[in-house]
Amino acid sequence: AEALYSVPNLLLLSMFLLHYAYRAFVYPFRIRGGKPMPVVICSLAATFCAFNGYLQGWCWMAVSVRKLESRLDAVCFAFGCCVWCAGWYINLQADAILRCLRSPGETGYKIPEGGAFRYVSCANYFGEILEWCGYAIAAQNIAATAFAWFTFCNTGPRAHHHHHWYREKFTDYPADRRAVIPYLW
Repeated sequence: AEALYSVPNLLLLSMFLLHYAYRAFVYPFRIRGGKPMPVVICSLAATFCAFNGYLQGWCWMAVSVRKLESRLDAVCFAFGCCVWCAGWYINLQADAILRCLRSPGETGYKIPEGGAFRYVSCANYFGEILEWCGYAIAAQNIAATAFAWFTFCNTGPRAHHHHHWYREKFTDYPADRRAVIPYLW
């Protein structure tokens, strides 16, 4: 019951819920067209989200109480929250840039420009990785850290694949742009 009254717990749970409320109830209605997703992929994603949602909710509401017992704890918590906010912003901005790449009825592929796309091919994945790394820094527990790691393991290789596809498809693709981590990878 103590977890229910912990401000850090409620803030961490709110970060998680805000992200997934947007992904489930806002984002799908904002995208135009798109390719169909195989049922197996959709089922695997739903299974992961259900398990992870249960784990994070259980962690913040029943098991773990995030206490800010020292100045270092408070700094780590605040820094993690700021990193999460930066990732959230990058993610939303990247989604908007990708949505507006083509005019209605237009087909074909274009190079995304602006925002974090100046530095990486997959700014949406970069934002997602930043979000969950910030969440893990703020949370300081194994469940949040595992979530950040699995996010990186899922989106990193996909970004690497997209990056190579862009470089093969477009001869004028920016040579200094990385796949998912600015200046590194």
